Amino acid sequence: MEKKSPHILNASSNLLGFSLIIITSLKITKISGSTYLDEFAGISCLLFACSCFFSFLAIRSKNENRENKFETIADYLFLAALFCIVLAVIIVTVKII
Repeated sequence: MEKKSPHILNASSNLLGFSLIIITSLKITKISGSTYLDEFAGISCLLFACSCFFSFLAIRSKNENRENKFETIADYLFLAALFCIVLAVIIVTVKII
């Protein structure tokens, strides 16, 4: 089975930047208080950062069992962060329409 850790690290770091841009733009426009958008973006930032951390640990690990454990943790954290981003996109869509 091909290792997923480098792909998770790449995608997580990119989406972490995207989430930080969302939070920054909400703070600049001062609309963060009227929606839950910044909360979901903040949670996704934390989850993406943890996913990056665990995927990096999986890449650097010498122990095969530990590598698989770190990769699985990173995978689930990435999935949870994606769910938070989807909720943020739904909030934006509902507010626009």
